Amino acid sequence: GIPWRIFRSYSSASTKEKANRNGTCERTELLEVLKARAKQLQGSDVPQVTVNKVELAAVDNDKYQEAVTHGPKEKQPIPRARGDGQARSNTWAKKLQKEMYIQQLKMKQELPGAASQLSLEGQAKLEVKAEGKTQPQAKSMNSPKMKAATAWKQSFGSPHSKPRVVEAKEAAELKRPQRMPKDQRVPKDKNNQQVLHQTIQSNLECFMFLQQAEEAERYLLMCHSSPVKRKVLDIDAYNVVMRSWARKGSLNRIDRLFSMLEPAGLRPNLDSYAVALECMGRNQSPPKAILRYLQQLNSNGFHVDELFQKCLFEEDEKEMVLRAIRTVQPNYQLPPPPSPEICKFSLLQDFYSRETMVSYSKLDFSVKELQERFQQQLKVELKNTVTIESVEAAKPLTPQAIKARELLGTLRSQWHDAILQALQNSKRSMARPKRLSKYSILYPYLCLLPDEEYVDIMLQILNDLSPQGESLAVLARELGSKVYDRYIIQRKLRSCQLEKVQQIYENYIQLLAKDGQPKEYLPREYWEKLVAEAGFGPSLNLKNCTWPCVLLMRLGMHMLELLVKAVKVPRNILNHRLESKPIPVLYHVYSFYSNWQVGLIKPHPIFSQILSNAAETMLTFNSSAMPMLCPPVPWTSPNFGAFVLNDTKLMRFMDETTHHQLLLEQCPLVNLHPVLDALNQLGNCAWKINQPVLDIIISIFNDKGDEKLDIPPPLSEAPKPPTAPGNSSTSSKSFKHEVFLCKKKTAEMHSLRMDALYKLSIANYVRDKVFWFPHNMDFRGRTYPCPPYFNHLGNDVTRAILLFAEGRPLGPKGLDWLKIHLINLTGLKKKNALQERLEYANEIMDDILDSADYPLTGRKWWMDTDEPWQALACCMEIAKASRSPDPAAYISHFPVHQDGSCNGLQHYAALGRDLSGAASVNLVPCGLPQDVYSAVAQQVEEFRKKDAERGLKIAQVLQGFISRKVVKQTVMTVVYGVTRYGGRLQIEKRLKEIDEFPEEYLWEASHYLVKQVFNSIKEMFSATRDIQNWLTESAKLIAQSGRTVEWVTPLGLPIIQPYYRSRSTVLNCGMQRLSVKSYNSSQKPDTVKQKNAFPPNFIHSLDSTHMMLTALHCLRRGLTFVSVHDCYWTHALTVDVMNQVCRQQFVALHSEKILQDLSEFMLEKYCSSSTEPVAHWQKRLMEQLSNVPRTGEFNLQQVMDSTYFFS
Repeated sequence: GIPWRIFRSYSSASTKEKANRNGTCERTELLEVLKARAKQLQGSDVPQVTVNKVELAAVDNDKYQEAVTHGPKEKQPIPRARGDGQARSNTWAKKLQKEMYIQQLKMKQELPGAASQLSLEGQAKLEVKAEGKTQPQAKSMNSPKMKAATAWKQSFGSPHSKPRVVEAKEAAELKRPQRMPKDQRVPKDKNNQQVLHQTIQSNLECFMFLQQAEEAERYLLMCHSSPVKRKVLDIDAYNVVMRSWARKGSLNRIDRLFSMLEPAGLRPNLDSYAVALECMGRNQSPPKAILRYLQQLNSNGFHVDELFQKCLFEEDEKEMVLRAIRTVQPNYQLPPPPSPEICKFSLLQDFYSRETMVSYSKLDFSVKELQERFQQQLKVELKNTVTIESVEAAKPLTPQAIKARELLGTLRSQWHDAILQALQNSKRSMARPKRLSKYSILYPYLCLLPDEEYVDIMLQILNDLSPQGESLAVLARELGSKVYDRYIIQRKLRSCQLEKVQQIYENYIQLLAKDGQPKEYLPREYWEKLVAEAGFGPSLNLKNCTWPCVLLMRLGMHMLELLVKAVKVPRNILNHRLESKPIPVLYHVYSFYSNWQVGLIKPHPIFSQILSNAAETMLTFNSSAMPMLCPPVPWTSPNFGAFVLNDTKLMRFMDETTHHQLLLEQCPLVNLHPVLDALNQLGNCAWKINQPVLDIIISIFNDKGDEKLDIPPPLSEAPKPPTAPGNSSTSSKSFKHEVFLCKKKTAEMHSLRMDALYKLSIANYVRDKVFWFPHNMDFRGRTYPCPPYFNHLGNDVTRAILLFAEGRPLGPKGLDWLKIHLINLTGLKKKNALQERLEYANEIMDDILDSADYPLTGRKWWMDTDEPWQALACCMEIAKASRSPDPAAYISHFPVHQDGSCNGLQHYAALGRDLSGAASVNLVPCGLPQDVYSAVAQQVEEFRKKDAERGLKIAQVLQGFISRKVVKQTVMTVVYGVTRYGGRLQIEKRLKEIDEFPEEYLWEASHYLVKQVFNSIKEMFSATRDIQNWLTESAKLIAQSGRTVEWVTPLGLPIIQPYYRSRSTVLNCGMQRLSVKSYNSSQKPDTVKQKNAFPPNFIHSLDSTHMMLTALHCLRRGLTFVSVHDCYWTHALTVDVMNQVCRQQFVALHSEKILQDLSEFMLEKYCSSSTEPVAHWQKRLMEQLSNVPRTGEFNLQQVMDSTYFFS
């Protein structure tokens, strides 16, 4: 899904889990740590972190797997038994003594604390948590930490200092045995090599950005002289340094680097020659030098034309290369742009054929209006953040609030100066030569942006911190990511990419604007054509080097430390009787989460109080969290599309999994065209706000909310904590539990309230605007809008306030479709035919009109429906249309939905041509909608009757309790791989909701029912189970062979499952140690996840393929189309056309040999190695993959006439 940092970019309360976590974390705080922290709060001269080397342990359900591991001295999690307080405090006392002793030692040796800090490269060979008795091994792995740090520091220190001496000092300080010379150590595994490679590349690009070619080369030579690092150095690293020199026109430096390539076992590639020629063009070198390089280029098997066809350029590099070539070949002409490749997939032959091309449909805007909107969007993105007014009705401003706001203003300006000062001091100390600075590794990363920007980022984090505090790891990661995002924008500006995008976008608008010439191009094709015509300037799809997770964490931790140290508040600011000593606003504490210890940053209660008094009404968001104000930039490659400047990935993935990106980049671009075009089609849908509905929602939101209508109440409505009882132990136990539940409920309410506040505030901000949602996808190809808070994938409330910006007349059947849609939203007539639903709507027309006219004061019929807010919006639309003089001519902006009927099972039934399965999920025409859930419930009831007659007690207890509702969730999720264990929990939850059901039988009943549900599905969907088992077994054998499961969708999208075993890397940061978990492609695959997730992921990839095919063919028919996975939206006028396209594409998709193609692809990928003899696992896998499940007799063409397939 969404990259984690987007979820948490704006408030610690952006998700439910977070609130739960904070609530729980808050409860058992460590007394001894607080005492240590209290010392810090009392006197600012005490060293910043009194207890600083405590390692923390991984929090199981921490969404980002970022928190921390327990120290090597304590192999066991800390027990939570009562009465162990004494033992625990002794351990802490010892730790404190040890820390102080180490500090004294350091001071005696006159070595800054930094010597013991790991450099980033050091982390690459980092402490792997030693299990059990492997202490010596752990130590030997710890010992090679220092080499890289030293060399780095040297790159900023005196070039003549002797690294070996320093290393000896560091080794002396660490007092660790050394088994072999450091430089002969090899990183323990591919993961470390990958991190090391990424780090080196990031550092070099950083120097290039800072125009420090000298430092870049010095760093490269240092890596070159270390055997470990030389192993991961590739030609790209040398190219970056050569590029730095090329910009300065230093040919002799480039010559020298070229001469180093062969001894290092590397060959120059096209980029290397492009850089050399660019340098010669820049300094107008003599023809002889240029000829020498051109001859070498030819003898390496390249052609001059390839420089312009395959290389990516920044700024004026392309012009310089051409100038150099024309020095020796004055008549040289650029190769013509390649003619656009046409996608050859059988499913889309008619879509891409030029004969069927139609003009691209226009938006209701002129060229001038779209240009203005583009400039507005650009302004927003250049500012990085957007501050908007919150919808929470600002309480009448009390004198207290006015005073608190003034006070905050004063404090913030003081904090701004203090943070700026602290940042500049820390940079000065890092840059000082001949001094081993703790963080000099980070120095270049603190120079990438103007100092003010770092301060802004830190202040934003401070403003968004919740009173419960936030995990150190989450905050560090967020700070590092914010710097990275801004750096990428700066690179785009530096490479002149923005000017080129602006120039091309101005012409691109011609395709979309109503006064532009009609053009028979798709957005991607037209953009590519304009880029080809532009010829010179920077390439737009430049690849960005991603910073490794450890670097982001380290940079974030440094900024966090500066923030904690710099931000102070007078102790007597709210109580003038106290002394006016400055105390820190943020403090670092440890809390327990389950048995693990977690580091938190908490705001001081004084700061929380001032914030609460000020009751500020502004919210700040990253610009990428807002809808776009102009049509998105079309996706033309995996690296380019969506926002104008903000860096967006075509495929979202969890941190550190880079495999998807590599797979997409290696895939021929023409194979990605269908997916890119479908995303562009979804992103080009313009939206506007349904203002009357929004205003009603805001009025309820500001008036205590309403849980029944899914509008979260404010915290003032939270349950009050119970009063403390007497001192009996049982009552105190239940009292503690009640307090805990009360806190948990409050935290949940806060989280839900903030989520609704963000959505409604953003909607209110764009209430008078037209806006767009750029789209990208997850690794299975399922599509999502990029802005994370407010979009059409949201809940009932969010969907109800969205309308298409484009209006269409209702036409002859449009009003009927609106009425049917309303009845679908109520959930009242699911088992009835469409005609009956329409008749029912006409019968209750009074209620519909009453709901529209008096939503909060009338009969309130709309409130008792499944989706009340969408139902209300639909009532209002029906009222307007039916009262207009000619309903058929009424212009409607309202989206009407058509929903797949248990879509996962539909795909399985079609794959297996399963007759009985197809009938129960509406693939077969039928007068009434078939309800698979009721059918399963009926089948389970038959099994129960037989068992009850045989005298089975639990079957008798369950009489009268088996309903559609009890089995629905389990049936729905069986297709998506739910296990019997998960299914039992789902059924138990449903049975708990039935008041009459005897509680003592819950476990037994749910255990019995889940078995019967699985048996029923096996009987009803025999082919489905066969296919599911075949997919599961194939994935299991592939994963056991150490490979990840990969496949390609029928639309050509390459997919790889990103499930790897995690591993922890311990970061030794100033405040505490952090254990960063990484899951990436250099780890072994997680066999269980690979196996269990393959069937649902494969089905998801098919449903996304069906959706994309429908989107593309609706585009050809001139429809407005968007989707929420298997729920398709269009105007009331075009529902019938969309239904026809949707069925045609489903039939076309399943007429392909999907399982056969999958089998052939996997045999080729996993079993085609030429090694003889064939391994045993390979034989088993070949047998398994060749044994494709047999299919049944179902005739797919029947889907074309099935009314309830999507309805």
